[in-house]
Amino acid sequence: MDEKAQLLIGPDEKVPTGEAVLLGLQHVLAMDVYVPPIILGGLLAMGAADSTGLLQATFLACGIGTILQTAYFMKMPVSQGPSFVPLTAAAGVVLASGGLHGGGMSTLMGALLVGAILLILLGLSGFFQKIINRLVPAVVGGTIITCVGLSLIPSALNDNIFEAKGDVYQNMELAGITAAILIICVAISIRFPRVQKLFKTGSIVIALLVGTAISASMGRFDASSVAAAPWFSLPQRTIFHWGIHFDMTAIFTFIIIYAILTTETTGTWFAMGAVTNHEITDKQWNRGIIGEGLSCLIATITGTTPVTGYSTNAGIISITGVASKIVFVAAGVWFIILGFCTKLSAFLAAIPAPVIGGVFAIITVTIMLNGLNVIRNLKVRESDLYIIGLPIVITIALVLIPQKIVHGAPQMVQYLLGSPVAMAAITAIVLNLIMPKRAKI
Repeated sequence: MDEKAQLLIGPDEKVPTGEAVLLGLQHVLAMDVYVPPIILGGLLAMGAADSTGLLQATFLACGIGTILQTAYFMKMPVSQGPSFVPLTAAAGVVLASGGLHGGGMSTLMGALLVGAILLILLGLSGFFQKIINRLVPAVVGGTIITCVGLSLIPSALNDNIFEAKGDVYQNMELAGITAAILIICVAISIRFPRVQKLFKTGSIVIALLVGTAISASMGRFDASSVAAAPWFSLPQRTIFHWGIHFDMTAIFTFIIIYAILTTETTGTWFAMGAVTNHEITDKQWNRGIIGEGLSCLIATITGTTPVTGYSTNAGIISITGVASKIVFVAAGVWFIILGFCTKLSAFLAAIPAPVIGGVFAIITVTIMLNGLNVIRNLKVRESDLYIIGLPIVITIALVLIPQKIVHGAPQMVQYLLGSPVAMAAITAIVLNLIMPKRAKI
């Protein structure tokens, strides 16, 4: 079967406004963008006002970054979201520089600002595309996509199900029901083509709504936080609140962090290209890095950590078959609304983690399989077996590595150990450069 038939709606196809609004919300619901700011708020012992400000800033940066990348720079269906990679580094910089209200946040803002500007300059130089063409052929790109999906599976299962709050057996039940609803929707869309548009394109939001309703019947949905949240509020914790201070140690730390983030977002773009049947052009690579830098710059101005391309959305497209850029612009608008509508933000944050995990687990597998699909279509050389295999082993190893080993390593090494995708990508690139080229098998 032609792979292009997997898409019901292509990236450049138009979608009615009402439908785009609902499908955009589906992407927002399936992304756990509120988790990183909540984690950082916990690491820094933030109060309610600071935590709310961080969450608002994250939503705003995601929304503006998504619209910029999708409509103007990358010009692909790309959604921006906060990365988990910078969290420990961000907390470390703040705590080492006087704490939350003692100048630490201003030092963090200064380091984030410099890193974002460097990304923009890299894209403007036109050099990034040359790096990609030289270092990332199809076999490396397919391997990175595979490792992106593989690295997300433990987060879907452990963080959202097995180690989430509440009874673990009830968590598994909720996740299982949500995943089953998603599969049933997809099965109905395949068996009955007449209702394909409803059940395939809306499968994720249907699963999440049913899962949330069932969790409410179990007493797992906390409506009190939603009731207590105000309807609207303006962001109060921007860069103008925290101030800016430049510290060379913090700046160097975040230059390394941004390099790792760039490696990860490259994997996301490969994944999105694979599911949308699109080969990324040289201009897109450079424009994409400019857009990435601008997204991170906006994140800094609003007062949050870097936002980068989210790989989750590639899996959502694989399941729903909808890749329209209009839908992603709608998702960006939803994020901006969430940045001002704190009650709606509180509702999304109140959806139980196992409900998200049930959908997220399936999404991650589809990303991994898209990477394997890229590799499957190549005529593999003997050396390619190692280029593909070793990064997969490293991804699994870093996912399973005991935290005491990570915490015992030097700080810079900790950042790399905390990013399986970056380490897998570096391994694949280096192996591709040093392995001898032999006959195809």
